[in-house]
Amino acid sequence: MGALVHFIYAILDGLLGLLVLAIIVSAILSWLVAFDVINLRNRVVYNIARFLDAVTQPVLRPVQRIIPSLGGVDISPIIVLLVIQAFRSYLLPQILLLG
Repeated sequence: MGALVHFIYAILDGLLGLLVLAIIVSAILSWLVAFDVINLRNRVVYNIARFLDAVTQPVLRPVQRIIPSLGGVDISPIIVLLVIQAFRSYLLPQILLLG
């Protein structure tokens, strides 16, 4: 039973880590597009942006509905990152105590 709990912990922690990375890369990519450093007409950039939007929008959209953008600045990625980090630091280790 203990090995299964450690396996579930490792999978959840890894997935949350990948989600954090996807949110950060998506935010940086959106800034680069907004400041015309890169262009979405490039097929590779477009496909990467589309993939990142598909991964991050289901997590960001509920926060965006509650908290509107402030002066055109979307702070939902910051809030989601704080919630994910709190979950990884405080709630996820509680799974190990179950095993």
